Amino acid sequence: MSVLFETSLGDIVIDLETEACPKTCQNFLKLCKVYYYNLNAFFNVSKDFLAQVGDPTATGTGGESIWSLIASQKGEKAPRYFTPEFVPRLKHKQRGTVSMAVAPAVGEEHKGGCGSQFFITLGDNIDYLDGKHAAFGHVVEGLETLDKLNDVFVDSDGRPFKDVRIRHVEILEDPFDDPAGLVVPDSPPTRPPDNSTRIAEDEDPLETLPEEEAEAIRRKKAAQASALTLEMVGDLPFANVRPPENVLFVCKLNPVTRDEDLELIFSRFGPIMSCQVIRDKKTGDSLQYAFIEFDKREDAEQAYFKMQNVLVDDRRIWVDFSQSVARLNTSWSNNPKMGAPMGRGGRGRAKGGFGGRDDLEATTRYREQSQGPGDDYGMVFDVPGRSHKSRSRSPRRRERSRERPRRSKSPRERRRDDGRDRDRRRSRSRDRRSRDRYDRRR
Repeated sequence: MSVLFETSLGDIVIDLETEACPKTCQNFLKLCKVYYYNLNAFFNVSKDFLAQVGDPTATGTGGESIWSLIASQKGEKAPRYFTPEFVPRLKHKQRGTVSMAVAPAVGEEHKGGCGSQFFITLGDNIDYLDGKHAAFGHVVEGLETLDKLNDVFVDSDGRPFKDVRIRHVEILEDPFDDPAGLVVPDSPPTRPPDNSTRIAEDEDPLETLPEEEAEAIRRKKAAQASALTLEMVGDLPFANVRPPENVLFVCKLNPVTRDEDLELIFSRFGPIMSCQVIRDKKTGDSLQYAFIEFDKREDAEQAYFKMQNVLVDDRRIWVDFSQSVARLNTSWSNNPKMGAPMGRGGRGRAKGGFGGRDDLEATTRYREQSQGPGDDYGMVFDVPGRSHKSRSRSPRRRERSRERPRRSKSPRERRRDDGRDRDRRRSRSRDRRSRDRYDRRR
């Protein structure tokens, strides 16, 4: 009467002493039949001594007999263990002896005996186990598997660092009738019964990947760590957020390039929902980069390939897909226009700002005011009903300013203002030439 154990280290065939130990062998075979030992881990391995298995919890305190298992499935109570069968001629002399682990008696309620745990000896002449644990079989095939099991690395408690599991059990011959109430599952389990944190039995910790795959894995882990860091500091709403696929980032712009110029140039690829040159909050000077949002992702991809390194206002621009995701987060922006529609009326406005910067959230775009051609700059997305001038001066402050005499400008200030006017006139002239060149190309 034999049983085949397919383990993660190899196969083991065990012959059972069914005539000398009928109750022990019946318990063992029926537990094998209900897949009780499938995916169990060897939780105690001592070199040249023994390898213990049969506890689903892999702690050394679990396991029960087949009769206790049947009773528990019915909601009834039965003794957890049965009385061990000690046979004087069955001793622990040879390596590969299979023996039931005998639990000691604790008090009157907990009587000792045999449950489901068993062990296989890994050395010869271990005679001090005779009379303490009940031998009932021996290994006839798979001694090389026992050699591998004897050489595994274990911790201070004898648990292998890499799990060694019984993958499958095959009963080669069973002479016993099934106990009353025995229910055989339709299929063996697919998940281990214990919650092991060790190296998995099918995992190779020393396996090396090709350099390209290893580099890709390292970059992916580094990106995940960076995203988690940005989430912790508040720059990302959540770590798994992805940047929009229809927004382009354009940099290396000429300081004189305006929103209208970029929109005119990029509009040939498709409808543009937003075109915005980012400018300094105080001076209104261009920061020489912009964000362009297309209606469709395909249009953004086409513009990305066609406009790379193109000459715009005597500058070769750089185009890339936007990596900003701040516009997806609507809970930490001070922009009063948050949530406004993104049509033509909201051109130059990307919801949520860019990169989580407060200055760009509050001042998304500047344009020339109607006071004079190129005289001053104003914010498009100010608080409704309040211009930048009315916000900077309260009525009382304006009244005080009328009472104070106006200070005449110094020669240095007049030269500075004349230079600014001259620069604005040159800028408008260059803008007109750029539009004319573009119109001629079209």
